[in-house]
Amino acid sequence: MTNHCCEAMNSHVDVRCHEHDDVYACPDTLIGFSTKFQEYGLIIHDGGTASVIIEFCPWCGRRLPESQRERWFDELERRGIDPWEDEVPAEFQDARWLDSFPRNHRTDSTPDRS
Repeated sequence: MTNHCCEAMNSHVDVRCHEHDDVYACPDTLIGFSTKFQEYGLIIHDGGTASVIIEFCPWCGRRLPESQRERWFDELERRGIDPWEDEVPAEFQDARWLDSFPRNHRTDSTPDRS
């Protein structure tokens, strides 16, 4: 489980709805967190899975981790994997892929995922 910047963020990211299996369908879920990209977003409840990426916590004001989206795509490309055509390895479905990088090659704001 990821430790987020504050207790309020923890409670909003970890919302468990008894009526909706999908966080994008639940009107009570406001914040989405992508473990593989390490990015946070305000969920747009329009029937899809869109969100607006945010850089600061709405509750404590801390800067959130830098998105790893570009690095994710770059690393797949480096390995010869096309995420649109090829099967993406399981470790790239969450934050495990970041563990293959030395700590000093990750961004200072990458949170502890323990």
